[in-house]
Order: sequence, then C-alpha cells, then structure tokens
Amino acid sequence: MADIRDLIDIRTIYHEAAAADYPLGREILDRHPLAERIIVPSHWNIPTLHGNAGSVEDWTRIKRSVLVLGVKKGLAMRPNGRSAHFIAPSTSNGCAMACAYCYVPRRKGYANPITQFVNTEAIAASIRRHAARQGCLPAPDQIDDRAWVYDIGENGDLSVDAVIGSGVRDLVELFRDIPNAKASFATKAVNRDLLGYDPQGRTRIRFSLMPERIARIVDVRTSPISERIAAIDDFVAAGYEVHVNFSPVILYEGWEADWQALFETLDDTLSPRAKAQLKCEIILLTHNAALHEVNLGWHPKAEALLWRPDIQELKRSEGGGENLRYRSGWKGRWLSRFKALLSARMPYCSVRYAF
Repeated sequence: MADIRDLIDIRTIYHEAAAADYPLGREILDRHPLAERIIVPSHWNIPTLHGNAGSVEDWTRIKRSVLVLGVKKGLAMRPNGRSAHFIAPSTSNGCAMACAYCYVPRRKGYANPITQFVNTEAIAASIRRHAARQGCLPAPDQIDDRAWVYDIGENGDLSVDAVIGSGVRDLVELFRDIPNAKASFATKAVNRDLLGYDPQGRTRIRFSLMPERIARIVDVRTSPISERIAAIDDFVAAGYEVHVNFSPVILYEGWEADWQALFETLDDTLSPRAKAQLKCEIILLTHNAALHEVNLGWHPKAEALLWRPDIQELKRSEGGGENLRYRSGWKGRWLSRFKALLSARMPYCSVRYAF
C-alpha cells in the first residue's frame, strides 16, 4: 500500500507575506522549518513558477517539492447543479499529483503545485452564512435527497491537502454542524488519516475510478485503482458517504471490456452497506489543445490515449480555450453503452450525473 506522504517533500515555499498571520499559515510553515521561504506579492502570479516553459522538464519534481501559500480573496459560492448545488470557495489550487488530463495547468501555466489558502476561517464562515440563507432543500434531486451539497475541492485534491495542514479536517468538522448542508469532494488518493475525522454522514467523498491499466498511464502519482476500491468500505464505516466518479471515461480499442472488468471488481469487493449507499457520476474525457502541447514535452505516451482527433471534435470553452470532446453524434451512443454495462453488473449503483 502506497503512503500518500511520499507524494510531497517540500523544499521551497512561496508565500504571500500575510500568510504567516493566519493560524493555518503558521502551522504549515512550522511543519517545514528547513524549506526555503520566498515572499511573493501574489500566489497567482509567480513568474519563476507559473508559465515557465522550462518547468515541463521538472513537472513532477515541482509538484513534489514546491508549496505556495496564499490568502483567498473571492469568497462567493458558484451555482453548479451537476455534481453539487454550489461550488464553495477553494481552499487550495493545484495538486501534488500529475494526471495527464488535468485542467488546472491550463489556467496557471505549466507548473501547478499545491497552492494552499490559509484563511480557512473566512472560507468556513462564508459557507455557513450561505447555507443559512438557503433554508431546507425544497425537494430531493439528482444531487441529494435532503441537503444542499457544496463541492469543497474543485481545484485540488483534499486527500493530499490534508497532508499539508489541518484545513481539510476543519472543513469536515464544519459541515457536521450545518444541518441543511453537506460537503463533497472528488479524490484520486487514499489518505487514511481522514478516517479519524468523524464526518457523521455530512461529507461525501467521490473516489475517481478507471480501468487500472489506463490509470497507470494517465493517473500519474495517484493511489492505485485497487487501493481506492479497497478503501471504500472503510470510509463508509468511518461515517462518510462514499460515491464513485467514473472519470474520465477514455475511449480506445477494448474500453468496454476494461470497464466491465472494473465493474465486476467493484461488485465483488464492496460490502452490502457500501452498495446500499453507492451512487456514481460518469464523465467522458474532455481534452485541451494547449495541455496536449505541454504533455508532449513530459508524457507523450498519455497523449496517444487522450488526443484522438479522429473521434473527437473541437469545442471552444467559455474562456476561449480549444477543447476536444468526443463527437456529439457518437458520444451519446457510447454513454448509453457505458450505462448499460454498469446496469448489467451493478444495478444498485444509480447515476447521479453523466456527461
């Protein structure tokens, strides 16, 4: 079993000067007394780190050895309506893992190690105020039967962030005390420290899954798929609601047999208790032209799977980026086939969201 702590060995900390004024900032700095500290005016724009083409060659070294500390400015909730009702202000941005399809590098430039926001008290207060204004969930929907759901990990992986500092534990504890709301985050890592956080059913963890042989190529520096599956029962027993994300679904010769095998493994592994509460999301791959060019510099093998213009079509994003998605005429057929395979083996696993 892999130790998640092996993902990071912080040698350099870029931080806004104000970060040291916050309890979480001081905690993190104290945890890494030997790390070089570099004060920067903004966590968002660090010329020697963000947008540095040379960082492609040092992609994984940077993710392992660099940490950024900043103060989150915008605290607004964004409506979502798909995986969650609202996207909460991020407590982090970037990740120590290096999934080849990750969208975050598109926004920050080539290097995107963890940026940890240290003003978690302000973020928590904004979530609490927002939930209080919502009142009760009017009726059950695809997101949840009883509670407003807040995604608290849109731009990072909180299982890894929990190794950095106590901010993730604070969020789990926050939602224990908000009667009409629930936290949610997706993860590709197994951090068993989270089993001691006592979520009392108020935090939903979504383990991202895909066929193991594909994950070994594109899910770089993540927990093995087998380890994620093996953890589900333990997290359910610890008081989490545990769903799965079949994401991203990558199409290639033989994809149906690989996914069928994954469903069989899940069905054979999970306890009746885990199956009774299990739901899923299905998200077909979206790739990006700029990220494709970056990946060619550090992981071209992944691009043979991700960059398939023969079955993909160009779709310009709201931000003007060139994204590739599977062709619309075929995507619906492939998605229907995926659902049929899932239903045949795991009829109890309802689909909350598919795209």
